[in-house]
Amino acid sequence: MKPTPLFKSLVLAVCLGTAGAAQAYDRITGHNFASRSEVIAQSGMVATSQPLATQVGLQVLKDGGNAIDAAIAANAVLGLVEPTGCGIGGDLFAIIWDNKSKQLYGLNASGRSPQSLSFETLKAQGDYIPAYGPLPVSVPGAVDGWFELHKKFGKTPMKALLQPAIDYAENGFPVSELIAYYMQKSVAARGKYPGFKDVYMPDGAMPEKGEIFKNPALANTYRKIAKGGRDAFYKGDIAKEIGRYMKENGGYLSYDDLATHHSEWVKPVSADYRGYTLWELPPNGQGIAAQQILNILEGYDIKAMGFDSPEYVHTFVEAKKLAFADRAKYYADPAFNTIPVQTLISQQYADERRKLIDPNKAAKRDHAGPVEGDTIYMTTADKDGNMVSLIQSNYRGMGSGMTPAKLGFVLQNRGEMFALKKGHMNQYEPGKRPFHTIIPAFVTKDGKPYMSYGVMGGATQPQMHAQILINMIDFGMNLQEAGDAPRILHTGSSQPTGEIMEDGGFVSLESGFSMETRRELMKKGHTLQDAVGPYGGYQAILKDPKTGVYYGASETRKDGQAAGY
Repeated sequence: MKPTPLFKSLVLAVCLGTAGAAQAYDRITGHNFASRSEVIAQSGMVATSQPLATQVGLQVLKDGGNAIDAAIAANAVLGLVEPTGCGIGGDLFAIIWDNKSKQLYGLNASGRSPQSLSFETLKAQGDYIPAYGPLPVSVPGAVDGWFELHKKFGKTPMKALLQPAIDYAENGFPVSELIAYYMQKSVAARGKYPGFKDVYMPDGAMPEKGEIFKNPALANTYRKIAKGGRDAFYKGDIAKEIGRYMKENGGYLSYDDLATHHSEWVKPVSADYRGYTLWELPPNGQGIAAQQILNILEGYDIKAMGFDSPEYVHTFVEAKKLAFADRAKYYADPAFNTIPVQTLISQQYADERRKLIDPNKAAKRDHAGPVEGDTIYMTTADKDGNMVSLIQSNYRGMGSGMTPAKLGFVLQNRGEMFALKKGHMNQYEPGKRPFHTIIPAFVTKDGKPYMSYGVMGGATQPQMHAQILINMIDFGMNLQEAGDAPRILHTGSSQPTGEIMEDGGFVSLESGFSMETRRELMKKGHTLQDAVGPYGGYQAILKDPKTGVYYGASETRKDGQAAGY
């Protein structure tokens, strides 16, 4: 698809999460929303949310490793340099294009709830699971995910892949701007939990931007994993220390929970949008919500509406509400439920749901359809044509706050996403995987790999998966411009944890949408709400189907970098 100049009169001021804006409307190329050019290279590409991690992944490729090797090495570094988004206390999901077999593979490396924690125990403390402390902690799946990926596709020894992260953890690294900001914001909710300040505030305060930060405990943990493999984490000293720490501090996650953990290879599911095929992983994640949104929107002439139009924004938000109503009801662990995935992502179902959209009125209540039966995102591509779409998270930034100081990482609070309502598909049960927000995406065109991409950020993710493709396919933007363009975010939908939308929720628009559009949306009954920071973090790699050249793009709202060679 050829990018076309778009809305030259608009000024893009992208919310960065901190004070600041990026104005790109006067780009000489005519790509008005692009903060910078795409990165273009032939032999390999890495795009992550932190430049040090990107450079490590790129070096792995240059040293003869493949895209899977690069993804693992970069993810290990990210767990150190971006603890506000990921780490080995969290979960992982990935979609891999294997160029040898010419097919996609999906990995669900999410952990399960503790076997010893009952529904009744959780229900006794309230209607919702707390965000922090020992109760929302579930088994961390990321390390097993690394080794599953490596066993199936890897080339470079794991010891070599983890060495750059070990070196940075021991010798220190300068903390980047946005990470320093979020680390400092994390203290209030997590500082009271044992070990947290020992690991992240050894001098009594969170690091400032540019300050050298070391994590020798994490270096030691990585070294044990490099030597002993995944069993060092799930059956060795690391598992024993996690179990001891949790028991000592009122938790339920045990050594046995870790020892019995396993990832699951799953088949990605697809939905077509105007000749392109979007692939997502099935639940317990929320990826198919992006497909549901696009299926509904395919019935409209989005291009004719125009990017900065109340018709487009209204239609997008209403489609999102419908998809998220189904998300709230049906998305859960398939080991405990029969989830009607194929029905939910079918065009026939979308045709019925589309009828519920009033072009002139915002819906206040969302209803699931009747059917039968803070995070990091990164992507890599190598000279052989392999591509990896990988997302990994602690859930709420720095997770639960529960931090075994000897190990150097915080445990995730993903268990917060269970519902405490009897009969709900996502009802809490021991040994169950919670509803998950983190989703990698992949796009093919005529059966060939086209784009590996993702947008980190909770419920933002499926909305932005859809918007990135709309920006490129309907509005003709290039890979970088599609990510930099101002975003539409709807919040307040019904939730998999049991909350029900009764008031229509809120629409937040980044700077770049006109006052005329905002005014018309209010006339349709939407409640607009300004927000700074929740619009997600984007990375992408596109493969030119004719030349095989890679295009890389990275998020201007983060510290990210795309780099190739």
